[in-house]
Amino acid sequence: MAVSVCTVWSNLTIFCLFIQVILVTSAISATSNSTASGKENSTNRYNQDNCTPTEPSVTPTELLPEASQPLPDSGTLLLSVIGADRLCPCDENTAVCDMNCCCDRECNKDDVALFTSCTFTAVRSGSKQLCSQDIASYSLTTDVYGYLELQSSVQREINYNIFCVWSQNRFDGLSHPSPSLPTADNFDSLFSQFISFIFDPEGVNEGLPAEVQASSGYQFGDVLATAEPSGQKGIFYLPAHGVTADCVNSSPAVFLKDQTSRCSQRLALDGDCSSLQALRMDTYANVQLLAVREERSEVVPVDVASVILQSIKGAQTELTVSDGEDFLPVRTTSSGCANMVLKAVYVIKYKSSGELVNASVSLVLGFVNTSRTHNSLQQEFQVIFQADGGEPAVHYSGNPGYVVGMPLMSGDRATSIPSTGISRSINLRDTLSLLQSTEDQDCLKGPHQRSPVLFGQDYMSGCTLSLEDITNCSLVSQSLLNVLRGPNPPQYVASFGNTLLENVLDWVPIKSNMNPTEVQSCQIPLSLHLEIEWTKYGSLVNPQAQIVSIREMIETNQSSLAPLSGGSSIVPVRSSVAFIPVSAAAVPGYRAAPSINAKLPFDFFFPFV
Repeated sequence: MAVSVCTVWSNLTIFCLFIQVILVTSAISATSNSTASGKENSTNRYNQDNCTPTEPSVTPTELLPEASQPLPDSGTLLLSVIGADRLCPCDENTAVCDMNCCCDRECNKDDVALFTSCTFTAVRSGSKQLCSQDIASYSLTTDVYGYLELQSSVQREINYNIFCVWSQNRFDGLSHPSPSLPTADNFDSLFSQFISFIFDPEGVNEGLPAEVQASSGYQFGDVLATAEPSGQKGIFYLPAHGVTADCVNSSPAVFLKDQTSRCSQRLALDGDCSSLQALRMDTYANVQLLAVREERSEVVPVDVASVILQSIKGAQTELTVSDGEDFLPVRTTSSGCANMVLKAVYVIKYKSSGELVNASVSLVLGFVNTSRTHNSLQQEFQVIFQADGGEPAVHYSGNPGYVVGMPLMSGDRATSIPSTGISRSINLRDTLSLLQSTEDQDCLKGPHQRSPVLFGQDYMSGCTLSLEDITNCSLVSQSLLNVLRGPNPPQYVASFGNTLLENVLDWVPIKSNMNPTEVQSCQIPLSLHLEIEWTKYGSLVNPQAQIVSIREMIETNQSSLAPLSGGSSIVPVRSSVAFIPVSAAAVPGYRAAPSINAKLPFDFFFPFV
C-alpha cells in the first residue's frame, strides 16, 4: 500500500514539474522585451502543497508606457503633486549644499552649523491665491552645546478670501512642461495650434450662424476689402509696429475696431524722395474700399478731408486741397525731403447692415531731415468707425472715477438757465488744454499746438514774448491771454469721468483770478497755472477719483517788462497744471451697538407693584 502511494505521489510530482517548465518558458518569451529588473521578478513560484503555479509578477505598467490622462471637464480638479517640503527656491547647485539654504536636502548637520540665517523661512506649495496650501517653515535653533540646528515643519494654510482658487488642474505641479520641438511630423499640428492669433480672412466666418455667413455686409471683426487696380480683391493694410518699433506694412484694418498704431519708418533718401511709397500721400489717399464683403460690389473711395503741413519746429498750417491734387514728396536739401506723411486718420461710416457708406482721411505732412532723425521717421495711423445717421459716440475718461492719463471732460453752459445742461465736443482734442512747448516758440506767432490736460499728470510748457512786438499793450494782452487759454476755453469740468451732461451739479466750474478790468488796464499775462484738487471717493477697496475744484491762476506783470527780461528783449511766458490730492485720511468705522427699546406690559409686576 505504501508503494502504491509513493508511486502516485511521484507521478504527480513529475506532472507538476512538467507544467512548471512550460509556464516558465512562456513567461520568458513574454518578457523578452522587458527590462532586466523585470526579468528577475518574472520567475514563477511553485507551491508544493497544492502543486499550483502562481501568476507571474509582471505588471502591465512594465510592458506598456502609461498614457497621459486628459484634464477633467468638471468636478474636483487635481491638486499639485509637488509638496512644499520638496520645493527649494535657493537650491542652485546640484549635489552641493548652498550656504544659508535651509531647504536644501544636501545640507547635513555640519553644514547647518555654519549657517547664519535662512534665505527662505517659508516655502509655499502653490500660489497665494489658493484657498488652501501647504507651507514648509524653516528656522535655526541652538542646541545645548551651542551649535545651530535646523527645525522644519509643514503646516496647512487656509485662505479666507472669497475669490480664492479652490483647486488647480496642473499635473506637473509648479513646473511648466517642456514644449514640443517642431519636427517634420508634428509641424502641421503645432502650426494650426499657434497660428490662431493671426487674422485669416478666409476662415474668419467659421463658427458663425448660417444667416450671418450668408449676409454680404461686414460683420464685427471682418477685414476690410479693397478693389485693386488689377480688378482683384485686396485687403486694406496699414503700417503698424511688429516685434520692434519698425513699421510692418501688413496690419489689416478690422471692421468696427478702432485702432491707433505708431511705428518708425526706415528712410533711404539716397534717391528720389517720391520713390518711398510708405511716405507718399497718394498711398493712403488713393484707396478704393468695397462696400460689402462680396468681390463685385460697389466701391467706396476714400476722400481727402484735410491736409495739414507741419514745419520742422512743429507749427501746423492747413492746406487747401483741390480735387485730384496730390502733394508729392520733394527733395529740399541733400539730406531732407518735404511733404512726407507723418499721420493719417481714417473715418469710416457704415450702416447697420454692415455696408460701408463713406470714408475719409485726414493727413499731416511734414519735413524730414535724416541728419536729425537717424534715418527713421515716426508715423501714426488711426481708424475710426462711425454709424451713419446715428449719434456719434461720446468718449469718457473713467467709469465712474477718472483714470490716470485720460483727458479731463470739459464743457460750457449753453445758457444761464439752471435747467439747461452742459454742452461739450465729442472730439477729445476740444477739451481743456495747455500750450504745447516747441523749440523757439513765439507767443504771438502761430499757429500753436496744444496738449490736453491729462488727469493725474502735472505738466509745464511755455513760449517766448519779444518786447519789440508790444506796440499796442491792450491788444497784446488779450492776444497773449487767448494763446494761454486756447480757442473757446471751457467753463466747467466734470467731477467724474462719466458725468452726464444733464447733471449740471456734477460739473465743477473753473474759477479764475483774472478780472476783465485787468486786461483793459494793460497788464501782460506772464503765466497761467491750473490747480486741480481731487479726492478719492467711495470704498477703500476700490476708490474712485473725483475732481473737487479747479482754479485758474493768471499772473501778470506788476511793473515794467524790461527788468523781467534779464537784459534781453525776450520774456518767458509759461503755462502749467498741477493735481493736488485732498483726500482725508481713512478713519475706521464701527457699527453702533443696538439699542433695546422693549416695552413691558403695564401689569407685568402685578401684584407686587
